[in-house]
Amino acid sequence: MLTKAVVKSRPSVLWCYKDKLELSSHKKKRAKQVKKLMQRGLLDPEKVDPFSLFVETGGITYCLYKDSERVLGNTFGMCILQDFEALTPNLLARTIETVEGGGLIILLLRSLSSLTSLCTMVMDVHERFRTESHSEATGRFNERFLLSIASCKACVVMDDELNILPISSHMKSIKPFSVNEDSEGLSEAERDLKNLKEQLNDDFPVGPLIRKCCTLDQGKAVITFLDAILDKTLRSTVALLASRGRGKSAALGLAISGAIAAGYSNIFVTAPSPENLKTLFEFVCKGFNALEYKEHLDYDVVKSTNPEFKKSTVRINIYKQHRQTIQYIQPHEHEKLSQVELLVVDEAAAIPLPVVKSLLGPYLVFLSSTVNG
Repeated sequence: MLTKAVVKSRPSVLWCYKDKLELSSHKKKRAKQVKKLMQRGLLDPEKVDPFSLFVETGGITYCLYKDSERVLGNTFGMCILQDFEALTPNLLARTIETVEGGGLIILLLRSLSSLTSLCTMVMDVHERFRTESHSEATGRFNERFLLSIASCKACVVMDDELNILPISSHMKSIKPFSVNEDSEGLSEAERDLKNLKEQLNDDFPVGPLIRKCCTLDQGKAVITFLDAILDKTLRSTVALLASRGRGKSAALGLAISGAIAAGYSNIFVTAPSPENLKTLFEFVCKGFNALEYKEHLDYDVVKSTNPEFKKSTVRINIYKQHRQTIQYIQPHEHEKLSQVELLVVDEAAAIPLPVVKSLLGPYLVFLSSTVNG
């Protein structure tokens, strides 16, 4: 449904689970599982199984709940959460907020006699709070979560045959959303962004980078970063705060490419994991393309060989003007910052405060942090 609704390429999928998938994420193991199901008569070989097709088409990132921190900073078109009993508010905030606007979030529930039984469901996290004097924990979050789902106008509760349940009866009265547009079909914010791009069109490196921005706020953030970069006092700290999915990592990536164009040689980037920096490095490269840098001629992208980091980008070497580097460091490696000119801290809220303080120093620092999630 989502693929048909969007006009771009097939959306990427994030699939989070507790410890076991129904079908393996490994292609050969999955083929063996399907073969066993056929032998047991649980799968008809003549019929095409839509679920198997969905899994085999690729584009699915599998993630254990205990490893959910590594998806911070990434963007997906769909998020699937199975094993409801393992969910916590922190896990929901981390995973749900990685979904782009217009995407889908799917919660998979086991067979329930009624939705109200969710309120009394024993969650895995309750085990932490059981003591000799308090053998049972009262699950208040489940009830509040269910009430918020009932009041959410963008939520549909369905059974296994895709029948809409009474709790989602409001879906029958959906009305189209109207937007105030001008003669060119632009909203007020889009018109302001267009004017901003026209004003700065001839400025280098600001003009080409602003053209990559999608929203007015993102454009203003990039301008603020570039002002600090071109000022070259090297002692200021700029903090960017926004809700999830507003383009903070993209703005930082464009600002870093602007810093390279301004002649900065040593740029360090840190985050809880290099996997959190996928969007940031992607927009560094997009910024280079806008500034007419050519990959392999003017710069090279270096991937990690550490199996824990799953081939994430950890370094970009630039040769166009002089030797310049953009290097990932882990948050606790502050002793490597002796020669740094610009330090970028993405997902700062996920790094302990004493560690963030140890990263600050007599150089330009860009901080990005999430609020409301």
